[in-house]
Amino acid sequence: MNRLSGMTLLKTRKMLLVAPLAAALAAGGAWMGTATAQNSGAVPPASSADAKRKEKQVVAGEAEAKQLLLLMDRDQSGKVSKQEFMGFMEAEFNRLDINKDGELDVNELIQSKFVPRGGVHR
Repeated sequence: MNRLSGMTLLKTRKMLLVAPLAAALAAGGAWMGTATAQNSGAVPPASSADAKRKEKQVVAGEAEAKQLLLLMDRDQSGKVSKQEFMGFMEAEFNRLDINKDGELDVNELIQSKFVPRGGVHR
């Protein structure tokens, strides 16, 4: 594996670990916003800028999902089985568990050197 594809693989794996957390936070925020709007009777205004931002996020999410599929789909069936998914996640956990104690702590997660999808701004 060349260095560029290795770095891409590493970034994609790190994204996989952060994506569920980000999705949970986004879903929680959307739920709270909906609950608040329902309780107050107010309907949040929708702007075209919001719609464009959401569309870009969906497109980016689809591209990331395709990359993850390629990484996890060991038998190249075009789908990820539970066995493939769990194997991938176990390998990621083992990679992040630096002290090999069977648990991830904050320091191990910080040391994973996750770089946000947008890259580094200069």
